[in-house]
Amino acid sequence: MTTTARPSLSRMLAALVGQAPDLPAAYDVCGDRVLPVTRRELADRVGALRDELSAIGVRRGQCIAVYLPNWSDALVWQFAASALGAHVIGVNTRYNIGEVAHILTAARPAVVAVPAEFHGLDLVGTLREASTAADPTPVVSVVPGPARPQVTVGDFDLGAGAWIAGSGDTAGTSAPRTPVTAALTPAGLDDDPADHLAVAFTTSGSTGTPKLAAHRDSAVARHGHADAALMGVRNGDVILGVLPVSGVFGFSAAMAGLAGGGAVLMEPVFDAGATLRRIADLGVTHVVGGDDLFGRLHDAWQAGPRTELGSLRWLGIADFLGRSHEIAHWALAEAGAHTTGVFGSSEVFALALLWSADDPESVRWNGGGRPVESAIEVRVADPLDDRVLGAGEEGELQFRGPNVVDAYLGDPDAGARSFTADGWFRSGDLARPLDTGGFRYVCRMGDVLRLRGFLVDPAEIEHRLAEHANVQTAKVVGVAGAGGYTEAVAFVVPADPDAPLGPTELKDFCRERLASFKVPAAVHVIEHMPTTVGGNGTKIRAVELREWAQRWSGREVDYRKGSPK
Repeated sequence: MTTTARPSLSRMLAALVGQAPDLPAAYDVCGDRVLPVTRRELADRVGALRDELSAIGVRRGQCIAVYLPNWSDALVWQFAASALGAHVIGVNTRYNIGEVAHILTAARPAVVAVPAEFHGLDLVGTLREASTAADPTPVVSVVPGPARPQVTVGDFDLGAGAWIAGSGDTAGTSAPRTPVTAALTPAGLDDDPADHLAVAFTTSGSTGTPKLAAHRDSAVARHGHADAALMGVRNGDVILGVLPVSGVFGFSAAMAGLAGGGAVLMEPVFDAGATLRRIADLGVTHVVGGDDLFGRLHDAWQAGPRTELGSLRWLGIADFLGRSHEIAHWALAEAGAHTTGVFGSSEVFALALLWSADDPESVRWNGGGRPVESAIEVRVADPLDDRVLGAGEEGELQFRGPNVVDAYLGDPDAGARSFTADGWFRSGDLARPLDTGGFRYVCRMGDVLRLRGFLVDPAEIEHRLAEHANVQTAKVVGVAGAGGYTEAVAFVVPADPDAPLGPTELKDFCRERLASFKVPAAVHVIEHMPTTVGGNGTKIRAVELREWAQRWSGREVDYRKGSPK
């Protein structure tokens, strides 16, 4: 009888080393230097850290908080924790005290990895204040990073001890016993208990306190291989790691790169010009990100110098700012790169849906796609009664399969709220199944507009506005208008503030292509969009725009004319 070993992160790393130990697995950026990390070096560092974690008593099922920037160390901590049966919760270095405190209380990590120095940020100060809510107090591991500065380890001790990661000297620290906070979901209950949790991600938190969505070790490795196959990652490829690996999009891109035999260019601080130079110098082949990230690269490239982009083969893009089609045209013209819209979330991994090369650009350059492996089941259902809908009908995108969240940390009721009675995960996203196969992402269900009785995706209006020569960014929100009916209100940022641009012109521009009920009731010209930075990129704060729309009701604001905000 032939048995197939369950996929795991440890097996993934061992296979990479066995195939080609001297190929790069990652590139660290240290100032102007790029430091390659071979597969053998990565595995050796994983083994050394695993031994340190074992020496201080980290046990199977415990949580480790990795509060690190995009250094190869973040990958080392993931593989080392998984080798012991522990799980990682990534902590974005931009999180504030309240966000870090929430993670510490919900996940109850036994260890927190924190950088010795990073970008002038007082991360240990944030951690110290946040840890007042932690019970028990975690041990701190100080990570020198590629710059390897001198460290006084006592400065990092929160009261439970601290040591320098990779030093071989754990300074007599001992990991505290921590309670199990993982509450299995309907998806996780059916899995092999021997398949331990490996990683957890914070959800967006747009509808309340962010949940911590955890996935099993085999699911991480399996999904990485599935993504790598569809992305066409092969030995010698380079994946751009700009998005934080603490977030699901950055993490999934990195795992796909490693699973396919590529190397991850770890960019701890995003500087568009410097990143473009490294894309050219290292021959970056794959990039995953939102159109905010790609937009900054595009704008820096347009401003010059125009670095060579011919190595780019594959772009996966999420549309946050309405620029995805513009970016796709640019990537095709300059590099001949294949661009696909994507769909993913903390609960189903990023890159859960991708379009195939056979899909036309009119489909492929939009959010959504087809499941990246056959075991992932997807349906669109009526959010009220979970009745399955047919091609062309819009409803909630729902998932079932190995990519679905296995547990929530610190929230025992989250699973019941997030799944249907028959075991499908509720994504909270509006989508439409296509008669040619695949699923077209429409918007978050809370963002959809009902105009004159019709459900309208605000992105349809945004994309039309963005086609105007003097519109750089457009965002549309719905507010209650006269008689209580919803009205579409548009906000635009001009590409050239000195060029003419007014609400009447933009409404007429919309009217040329859109039904009359989709033409915005008001258009406001603003200097810049209010944004929030999360683990997966920069998103426009629609809540703030709705407040502005209500405040400015009855008039149309143009910041260039001194209109108040």
